[in-house]
Amino acid sequence: MRKQLATAFALGSALLIASCGGGDTDPAETTEPTEAAVEETTAEATAAETTAEETEGTTDAAGQEIVIWSDAEREEAIKEQAQRFMDETGATVTVVQKNFEDLRNDFIAQVPTGEGPDITVGAHDWLGALVTAGVVDTVDIGDMRAAFEPVALEAMTYDGQLYAMPYSLEAVALIQNVDLVGEEAPATWDEMIQKGLDSGAERPFVINTAGETGDGYTMYGFQTSFGAPVFVQDESGSYTTEVGMGGDEGRAFAQWLYDNGMAGEGYLSTTVDYDINNELFASGQAPYTVAGPWVIPSYEGMNLAVNPIPSAGGETAAPFVGVQGFFLSSQSQNPLLATDFLVNYLGTEAGQRALYEADPRIPALSAIAEEVSSDPIVGGFLASSQNGVPMPSIPEMGAVWDFWNAAEAQIIAGADPVSTWDTMIENLTAELG
Repeated sequence: MRKQLATAFALGSALLIASCGGGDTDPAETTEPTEAAVEETTAEATAAETTAEETEGTTDAAGQEIVIWSDAEREEAIKEQAQRFMDETGATVTVVQKNFEDLRNDFIAQVPTGEGPDITVGAHDWLGALVTAGVVDTVDIGDMRAAFEPVALEAMTYDGQLYAMPYSLEAVALIQNVDLVGEEAPATWDEMIQKGLDSGAERPFVINTAGETGDGYTMYGFQTSFGAPVFVQDESGSYTTEVGMGGDEGRAFAQWLYDNGMAGEGYLSTTVDYDINNELFASGQAPYTVAGPWVIPSYEGMNLAVNPIPSAGGETAAPFVGVQGFFLSSQSQNPLLATDFLVNYLGTEAGQRALYEADPRIPALSAIAEEVSSDPIVGGFLASSQNGVPMPSIPEMGAVWDFWNAAEAQIIAGADPVSTWDTMIENLTAELG
């Protein structure tokens, strides 16, 4: 784009000079320009274009600086693209390494003082807090929107505005022991349970409930298959503050938790936390589990398949998707330069591939996601995330977890499903109200 602007400016200037140079010539005496004059004008324009090309990326941003905050995992990949950016623009890029756990709070605290960075890496569920604090600006990625996974853009959208360039996504999926149940993905919960029973394993299925705490995050794909989202989304994909998991759909999910819980079939249990879940699956005592890509190292040496979560309620199981990306500071002194770096360097296939190689998460750029999903494990998690929805980034989500997790755990342990769920919805609504 910079080349096109420089060329247009050079040609426009030449034409302006040509039109203004003969101001005292009688219009009646104006003649067609000579061949030599045309050649001279063309030569001047070509020279101006050549000069613009030579200086493009080396002097047009000289003296300008952008600062980027990164964690250790992404630092080298960002520096690689930063060096290319500096070579081509003449700008200075400073990459500052910070602990990932500190990035959000430090960004909120330092941006208003002028001490924050122009860009920070971060997670999409920070977005509500960042927008509320007024520390992030919208990001214009233009025609590149079509190149990204839709759920990644949806996650980085708040009130209809895109606030970050996404780069990675992750979601839980169905992980299965191929030696016990094969590679084929079960379409429904009932089909999966039957295959699990037929395998002869001690349990047909196991899932982390965080013990007696409850784990709505991991269970969410099953909940959405009943049509009971935690919050309602508007047409832009942004979450509203309207609780969506009440009513008949929510009650049906609650009944399903009870029927498959400790007072029912026993497939769901509050005796299973993260570590016990991994042990039961890794030891072959259960052929199916739902978990995220972070557990795969715990299953080293196993013959695994990863597939989308089967539907329990008739609709598509849509797990939460977590997205990471790069936020632009609302106080950046060089927002156009920072956006140039985001879009034309970190957002390119080369940039996204470098980020993936530095910290293997499913790329948000569809071309690279497709490339790396030739690995069937990665491909399975990608397919699950493509069914999924972003975890809400609105501030109200912070009020949900305790009510929601506790209700699920109580129902799995044997509490009355409908009254427990309805009470949770009432308490949550009152808290949000």
